[in-house]
Amino acid sequence: MTGTLRFGLTGDVMLGRLVDERYRTRDVSEVWGDVRERLRSLDALAINLECALSTRGSPWSRTHRPFHFRADPSWAVPALTDAGVSFAALANNHVLDFEEPAMRDTLEELSEAGIAHAGAGRTEGEAFAPATIEVDGVTIAFVSLTDNTPEYAVGPDEPGTAYVPIGDDDDLARERAGEAIADANATEPDLLVASLHWGPNMVTEPPPEFRRFARFLVDEGVDLVHGHSAHVFQGIEVIDDVPVLYDCGDFVDDYAVDHERRNDRSFLFTATLESETGSIETLRLFPTMIERCTVYRATEPAASWSRDRMRELSEPFGTSFERDGEELVLDLRG
Repeated sequence: MTGTLRFGLTGDVMLGRLVDERYRTRDVSEVWGDVRERLRSLDALAINLECALSTRGSPWSRTHRPFHFRADPSWAVPALTDAGVSFAALANNHVLDFEEPAMRDTLEELSEAGIAHAGAGRTEGEAFAPATIEVDGVTIAFVSLTDNTPEYAVGPDEPGTAYVPIGDDDDLARERAGEAIADANATEPDLLVASLHWGPNMVTEPPPEFRRFARFLVDEGVDLVHGHSAHVFQGIEVIDDVPVLYDCGDFVDDYAVDHERRNDRSFLFTATLESETGSIETLRLFPTMIERCTVYRATEPAASWSRDRMRELSEPFGTSFERDGEELVLDLRG
Protein backbone atom coordinates (compact mmCIF):
# COMPACT_ATOMS: atom_id res chain seq x y z
CA MET A 1 0.00 0.00 0.00
CA THR A 2 1.37 3.39 -0.96
CA GLY A 3 1.64 6.27 1.48
CA THR A 4 -0.13 9.62 1.38
CA LEU A 5 0.75 13.26 1.90
CA ARG A 6 -1.56 15.87 3.38
CA PHE A 7 -1.53 19.19 1.51
CA GLY A 8 -3.52 22.01 3.11
CA LEU A 9 -4.95 25.11 1.46
CA THR A 10 -6.63 28.17 2.94
CA GLY A 11 -8.24 31.32 1.67
CA ASP A 12 -7.10 34.80 2.65
CA VAL A 13 -4.61 35.26 5.47
CA MET A 14 -4.65 38.98 6.31
CA LEU A 15 -2.26 39.80 9.14
CA GLY A 16 -2.45 43.60 8.99
CA ARG A 17 -4.39 46.30 10.85
CA LEU A 18 -5.98 44.95 14.06
CA VAL A 19 -4.38 41.52 13.62
CA ASP A 20 -0.99 43.23 13.45
CA GLU A 21 -1.73 45.34 16.52
CA ARG A 22 -2.90 42.33 18.51
CA TYR A 23 -0.04 39.96 17.77
CA ARG A 24 2.90 42.32 17.95
CA THR A 25 2.70 41.89 21.72
CA ARG A 26 1.49 38.28 21.99
CA ASP A 27 2.75 34.79 21.32
CA VAL A 28 2.59 34.67 17.52
CA SER A 29 1.40 31.06 17.53
CA GLU A 30 -1.88 32.20 19.09
CA VAL A 31 -3.09 33.68 15.78
CA TRP A 32 -3.80 30.08 14.67
CA GLY A 33 -5.95 29.38 17.73
CA ASP A 34 -6.89 25.75 18.29
CA VAL A 35 -6.25 24.97 14.60
CA ARG A 36 -2.47 25.35 15.08
CA GLU A 37 -1.62 21.70 15.66
CA ARG A 38 -3.77 20.64 12.73
CA LEU A 39 -1.87 23.08 10.50
CA ARG A 40 1.50 21.92 11.81
CA SER A 41 0.59 18.27 11.17
CA LEU A 42 0.24 18.89 7.42
CA ASP A 43 3.00 17.97 5.02
CA ALA A 44 2.55 21.25 3.09
CA LEU A 45 0.37 24.33 3.39
CA ALA A 46 -0.59 26.96 0.79
CA ILE A 47 -2.26 30.30 1.59
CA ASN A 48 -3.21 33.55 -0.09
CA LEU A 49 -1.22 36.23 1.76
CA GLU A 50 -3.57 39.22 1.77
CA CYS A 51 -1.09 41.84 3.01
CA ALA A 52 2.45 43.10 2.65
CA LEU A 53 5.11 42.03 5.15
CA SER A 54 6.88 45.28 5.91
CA THR A 55 7.07 48.37 8.09
CA ARG A 56 8.17 50.51 5.16
CA GLY A 57 6.42 52.30 2.33
CA SER A 58 3.59 54.81 1.96
CA PRO A 59 -0.05 53.91 1.34
CA TRP A 60 -0.88 53.58 -2.35
CA SER A 61 -2.52 56.83 -3.45
CA ARG A 62 -2.22 56.82 -7.24
CA THR A 63 -5.76 55.47 -7.43
CA HIS A 64 -8.47 55.23 -4.79
CA ARG A 65 -7.83 52.41 -2.36
CA PRO A 66 -10.12 52.24 0.71
CA PHE A 67 -7.96 49.70 2.59
CA HIS A 68 -4.22 49.25 2.99
CA PHE A 69 -2.88 46.08 4.63
CA ARG A 70 0.61 45.34 5.94
CA ALA A 71 2.00 43.40 8.89
CA ASP A 72 5.22 43.78 10.80
CA PRO A 73 7.43 40.93 9.57
CA SER A 74 9.10 40.64 12.97
CA TRP A 75 6.03 38.72 14.20
CA ALA A 76 4.16 37.86 10.98
CA VAL A 77 6.95 35.82 9.38
CA PRO A 78 7.49 33.72 12.54
CA ALA A 79 3.72 33.19 12.65
CA LEU A 80 3.70 31.88 9.08
CA THR A 81 6.63 29.56 9.72
CA ASP A 82 5.06 28.43 13.01
CA ALA A 83 2.01 27.22 11.07
CA GLY A 84 4.21 25.48 8.52
CA VAL A 85 3.23 27.65 5.54
CA SER A 86 5.01 26.27 2.46
CA PHE A 87 3.65 28.60 -0.23
CA ALA A 88 2.15 32.10 -0.27
CA ALA A 89 0.18 33.41 -3.26
CA LEU A 90 0.98 37.09 -3.85
CA ALA A 91 -1.05 37.88 -6.98
CA ASN A 92 -3.77 39.84 -5.21
CA ASN A 93 -5.07 43.32 -4.55
CA HIS A 94 -3.01 44.10 -1.44
CA VAL A 95 0.64 43.20 -2.06
CA LEU A 96 1.30 46.77 -3.34
CA ASP A 97 -0.80 48.59 -0.73
CA PHE A 98 2.36 50.28 0.58
CA GLU A 99 4.03 50.63 -2.78
CA GLU A 100 7.21 49.00 -4.07
CA PRO A 101 9.33 49.16 -0.86
CA ALA A 102 6.82 47.04 1.07
CA MET A 103 6.37 44.62 -1.83
CA ARG A 104 10.14 44.16 -2.08
CA ASP A 105 10.29 43.51 1.67
CA THR A 106 7.54 40.92 1.31
CA LEU A 107 9.44 39.05 -1.38
CA GLU A 108 12.66 39.14 0.63
CA GLU A 109 11.06 38.18 3.94
CA LEU A 110 9.34 35.14 2.44
CA SER A 111 12.50 34.05 0.61
CA GLU A 112 14.62 34.36 3.74
CA ALA A 113 12.04 32.33 5.67
CA GLY A 114 12.08 29.56 3.05
CA ILE A 115 8.44 30.14 2.09
CA ALA A 116 7.89 29.69 -1.66
CA HIS A 117 5.88 32.43 -3.34
CA ALA A 118 4.61 33.49 -6.76
CA GLY A 119 2.39 36.11 -8.31
CA ALA A 120 4.31 39.35 -7.70
CA GLY A 121 7.73 40.58 -8.66
CA ARG A 122 10.06 43.31 -9.76
CA THR A 123 9.74 42.25 -13.41
CA GLU A 124 7.14 40.50 -15.54
CA GLY A 125 9.28 37.38 -15.62
CA GLU A 126 9.52 37.29 -11.84
CA ALA A 127 5.82 38.00 -11.25
CA PHE A 128 4.60 35.26 -13.61
CA ALA A 129 7.28 32.72 -12.69
CA PRO A 130 6.06 29.53 -11.00
CA ALA A 131 7.16 28.44 -7.56
CA THR A 132 7.89 24.86 -6.56
CA ILE A 133 8.17 22.96 -3.33
CA GLU A 134 9.19 19.37 -2.71
CA VAL A 135 7.62 17.24 0.00
CA ASP A 136 8.93 13.72 0.55
CA GLY A 137 9.85 13.37 -3.09
CA VAL A 138 6.61 14.92 -4.42
CA THR A 139 7.07 18.17 -6.35
CA ILE A 140 4.24 20.71 -6.22
CA ALA A 141 4.35 23.68 -8.62
CA PHE A 142 2.29 26.84 -8.16
CA VAL A 143 1.15 29.54 -10.54
CA SER A 144 -0.36 32.64 -8.87
CA LEU A 145 -2.59 34.96 -10.93
CA THR A 146 -5.15 37.71 -10.29
CA ASP A 147 -7.80 39.67 -12.17
CA ASN A 148 -8.05 42.21 -9.33
CA THR A 149 -6.69 45.75 -9.29
CA PRO A 150 -5.20 46.26 -12.76
CA GLU A 151 -3.24 49.27 -11.47
CA TYR A 152 -1.11 46.80 -9.48
CA ALA A 153 -0.21 44.82 -12.60
CA VAL A 154 3.47 44.29 -13.31
CA GLY A 155 4.72 46.11 -16.39
CA PRO A 156 7.91 46.42 -18.44
CA ASP A 157 9.19 49.11 -16.07
CA GLU A 158 6.91 48.66 -13.06
CA PRO A 159 6.94 45.98 -10.35
CA GLY A 160 3.62 44.38 -9.54
CA THR A 161 1.31 41.42 -9.79
CA ALA A 162 0.70 38.66 -12.33
CA TYR A 163 -2.48 40.23 -13.69
CA VAL A 164 -4.75 38.43 -16.16
CA PRO A 165 -7.96 40.17 -17.35
CA ILE A 166 -10.39 37.25 -16.99
CA GLY A 167 -13.69 38.13 -18.62
CA ASP A 168 -12.48 41.51 -19.88
CA ASP A 169 -10.03 40.09 -22.41
CA ASP A 170 -10.19 36.31 -22.29
CA ASP A 171 -7.74 35.86 -25.14
CA LEU A 172 -5.07 37.87 -23.34
CA ALA A 173 -5.88 36.21 -20.01
CA ARG A 174 -5.52 32.76 -21.55
CA GLU A 175 -2.31 33.72 -23.32
CA ARG A 176 -0.67 34.99 -20.13
CA ALA A 177 -2.00 32.15 -17.99
CA GLY A 178 -1.05 29.56 -20.60
CA GLU A 179 2.53 30.80 -20.71
CA ALA A 180 2.79 30.69 -16.92
CA ILE A 181 1.34 27.18 -16.82
CA ALA A 182 3.72 26.01 -19.55
CA ASP A 183 6.65 27.34 -17.50
CA ALA A 184 5.35 25.47 -14.46
CA ASN A 185 4.86 22.27 -16.44
CA ALA A 186 8.44 22.56 -17.67
CA THR A 187 9.57 21.86 -14.09
CA GLU A 188 7.85 18.44 -14.43
CA PRO A 189 5.88 18.68 -11.18
CA ASP A 190 3.83 15.85 -9.75
CA LEU A 191 1.05 18.35 -8.92
CA LEU A 192 0.36 21.73 -10.53
CA VAL A 193 -1.74 24.25 -8.58
CA ALA A 194 -3.23 27.43 -10.05
CA SER A 195 -3.84 29.91 -7.23
CA LEU A 196 -6.28 32.58 -8.44
CA HIS A 197 -7.32 35.78 -6.68
CA TRP A 198 -10.35 36.50 -8.82
CA GLY A 199 -13.67 38.26 -8.71
CA PRO A 200 -15.29 40.83 -6.41
CA ASN A 201 -16.00 40.66 -2.70
CA MET A 202 -18.97 38.88 -1.10
CA VAL A 203 -20.07 36.98 -4.21
CA THR A 204 -21.25 33.47 -3.39
CA GLU A 205 -21.14 31.87 -6.85
CA PRO A 206 -18.55 31.94 -9.64
CA PRO A 207 -19.68 33.67 -12.86
CA PRO A 208 -19.79 31.70 -16.12
CA GLU A 209 -16.51 33.18 -17.32
CA PHE A 210 -14.73 31.76 -14.27
CA ARG A 211 -16.11 28.31 -14.98
CA ARG A 212 -14.88 28.60 -18.57
CA PHE A 213 -11.48 29.77 -17.38
CA ALA A 214 -11.29 26.86 -14.93
CA ARG A 215 -11.95 24.47 -17.81
CA PHE A 216 -9.13 26.16 -19.75
CA LEU A 217 -6.76 25.71 -16.80
CA VAL A 218 -7.61 22.02 -16.53
CA ASP A 219 -7.10 21.55 -20.26
CA GLU A 220 -3.68 23.21 -19.90
CA GLY A 221 -2.61 20.69 -17.26
CA VAL A 222 -3.55 22.23 -13.90
CA ASP A 223 -4.28 19.58 -11.25
CA LEU A 224 -5.96 21.78 -8.62
CA VAL A 225 -7.52 25.25 -8.72
CA HIS A 226 -7.09 27.25 -5.50
CA GLY A 227 -9.47 30.23 -5.70
CA HIS A 228 -9.85 33.17 -3.31
CA SER A 229 -10.89 36.84 -3.23
CA ALA A 230 -14.63 36.87 -2.43
CA HIS A 231 -14.10 36.65 1.36
CA VAL A 232 -16.79 33.96 1.40
CA PHE A 233 -16.39 30.37 0.32
CA GLN A 234 -17.99 29.16 -2.89
CA GLY A 235 -18.90 25.72 -4.18
CA ILE A 236 -16.47 23.11 -5.49
CA GLU A 237 -16.62 21.69 -8.99
CA VAL A 238 -14.73 18.66 -10.29
CA ILE A 239 -13.64 18.98 -13.92
CA ASP A 240 -12.06 15.85 -15.40
CA ASP A 241 -11.10 14.69 -11.88
CA VAL A 242 -9.56 18.10 -11.07
CA PRO A 243 -11.03 19.84 -8.00
CA VAL A 244 -11.85 23.50 -8.60
CA LEU A 245 -12.09 25.41 -5.32
CA TYR A 246 -13.70 28.53 -6.74
CA ASP A 247 -13.19 30.43 -3.50
CA CYS A 248 -11.78 29.32 -0.17
CA GLY A 249 -13.08 32.34 1.73
CA ASP A 250 -11.20 33.92 4.63
CA PHE A 251 -8.95 32.17 7.15
CA VAL A 252 -7.58 34.99 9.35
CA ASP A 253 -8.48 38.69 9.29
CA ASP A 254 -10.08 41.57 11.21
CA TYR A 255 -12.96 42.25 8.83
CA ALA A 256 -16.48 43.29 9.74
CA VAL A 257 -18.79 40.27 9.54
CA ASP A 258 -21.67 39.98 7.12
CA HIS A 259 -24.14 37.96 9.18
CA GLU A 260 -25.91 36.59 6.12
CA ARG A 261 -22.94 35.55 3.96
CA ARG A 262 -20.71 34.78 6.98
CA ASN A 263 -17.27 35.84 5.80
CA ASP A 264 -16.01 34.72 9.23
CA ARG A 265 -16.66 31.06 8.38
CA SER A 266 -14.78 28.78 6.03
CA PHE A 267 -12.66 25.63 5.96
CA LEU A 268 -9.16 24.30 6.05
CA PHE A 269 -9.07 22.39 2.76
CA THR A 270 -6.78 19.34 2.81
CA ALA A 271 -5.91 17.37 -0.31
CA THR A 272 -4.68 13.87 0.35
CA LEU A 273 -2.00 13.06 -2.22
CA GLU A 274 -0.76 9.65 -3.29
CA SER A 275 2.91 9.89 -2.35
CA GLU A 276 4.36 8.14 -5.40
CA THR A 277 2.52 10.17 -8.04
CA GLY A 278 1.18 13.27 -6.29
CA SER A 279 -2.33 12.53 -7.55
CA ILE A 280 -5.20 13.75 -5.38
CA GLU A 281 -7.19 10.99 -3.72
CA THR A 282 -9.53 12.97 -1.46
CA LEU A 283 -10.30 16.53 -0.47
CA ARG A 284 -11.26 17.08 3.15
CA LEU A 285 -12.98 20.23 4.46
CA PHE A 286 -12.50 21.08 8.15
CA PRO A 287 -14.82 23.91 9.30
CA THR A 288 -13.13 27.02 10.73
CA MET A 289 -14.24 30.39 12.03
CA ILE A 290 -12.63 33.72 12.85
CA GLU A 291 -13.00 35.42 16.23
CA ARG A 292 -10.92 38.26 17.70
CA CYS A 293 -8.43 38.20 14.80
CA THR A 294 -7.80 34.48 15.35
CA VAL A 295 -8.80 31.32 13.49
CA TYR A 296 -10.54 28.55 15.44
CA ARG A 297 -12.16 25.20 14.84
CA ALA A 298 -15.79 26.02 14.09
CA THR A 299 -18.15 25.06 16.89
CA GLU A 300 -21.87 24.37 16.53
CA PRO A 301 -24.00 25.73 15.01
CA ALA A 302 -21.36 27.45 12.82
CA ALA A 303 -19.83 24.15 11.64
CA SER A 304 -23.19 22.75 10.56
CA TRP A 305 -24.01 26.00 8.75
CA SER A 306 -20.76 25.81 6.80
CA ARG A 307 -21.19 22.14 5.88
CA ASP A 308 -24.78 22.70 4.75
CA ARG A 309 -23.82 25.81 2.82
CA MET A 310 -20.97 24.07 1.02
CA ARG A 311 -23.26 21.21 0.01
CA GLU A 312 -25.84 23.72 -1.25
CA LEU A 313 -23.30 25.74 -3.26
CA SER A 314 -21.63 22.65 -4.74
CA GLU A 315 -24.80 20.77 -5.73
CA PRO A 316 -25.31 22.72 -9.01
CA PHE A 317 -21.87 21.45 -10.10
CA GLY A 318 -22.86 17.86 -9.42
CA THR A 319 -20.48 17.68 -6.45
CA SER A 320 -21.48 15.72 -3.37
CA PHE A 321 -19.65 15.02 -0.13
CA GLU A 322 -19.45 12.30 2.46
CA ARG A 323 -19.30 13.17 6.16
CA ASP A 324 -16.44 12.08 8.40
CA GLY A 325 -16.79 13.53 11.88
CA GLU A 326 -16.52 17.29 11.60
CA GLU A 327 -15.23 17.16 8.03
CA LEU A 328 -16.80 16.96 4.60
CA VAL A 329 -14.95 14.56 2.30
CA LEU A 330 -14.82 14.61 -1.49
CA ASP A 331 -13.55 11.32 -2.91
CA LEU A 332 -11.64 11.81 -6.17
CA ARG A 333 -10.51 8.22 -6.73
CA GLY A 334 -13.33 7.49 -9.18
